[in-house]
Amino acid sequence: MDILIVEDDPEIAEFLQQGLQMDGYAPHCVASASEMRAAMDQRRWPLVILDRMLPDGEGAQICADLRSRDADQLILMLTARDALEEKLEGLRAGADDYITKPFSFEELLVRIETLLRRGKARQDTITIADLSLDLALKTATRDGRDLGLTPTEFALLRFLAERPGTLVNRMEILSGVWGKSFDPNTNLVEVYIAYLRKKVDGPFPTRLIRNVRGFGYVLEAV
Repeated sequence: MDILIVEDDPEIAEFLQQGLQMDGYAPHCVASASEMRAAMDQRRWPLVILDRMLPDGEGAQICADLRSRDADQLILMLTARDALEEKLEGLRAGADDYITKPFSFEELLVRIETLLRRGKARQDTITIADLSLDLALKTATRDGRDLGLTPTEFALLRFLAERPGTLVNRMEILSGVWGKSFDPNTNLVEVYIAYLRKKVDGPFPTRLIRNVRGFGYVLEAV
């Protein structure tokens, strides 16, 4: 399970990274809000461990921005501030949980496990505007209407839906949907985007799949 750690203290970041690796997780560390946004533009992270104080932003506002970007993103706020009002502010900003430094690593692991269990239950569905993907059944509906996607169409739509509002290029899509066994000169992306548009956008007044000519594609609620 991948975890994004946003922590500007190198000793704490290393401590978290080593501990989580030993427990079977795959942590990735960044030291600023800008680096966090770059990492999140590349992919969706099951869990973000977010330090309250960063060199280029305050954790509560960053947390609120994350929550507005993705309502299902799991966020564990990590901070040295232990005042009740500080905790309440973090939770109001959208944090799923809040732990103060210094902390027991065993307690942190329990909190992570609890959040991931909660997240699994609520992330079985991705919803963007009136589009809904059931990840367990591998079906998609729009405005309650079954879109009748093939397995490959669903995989492509899921890849886009897990990166809402994010521009992805064709090579990223090829790698993410078709894996390593693709020909970079293939027109698979263009063909399947056309298939998706017919089913996802064709029967509806509002288009969700947008082509940015020369750059790639983005799924967004407009």
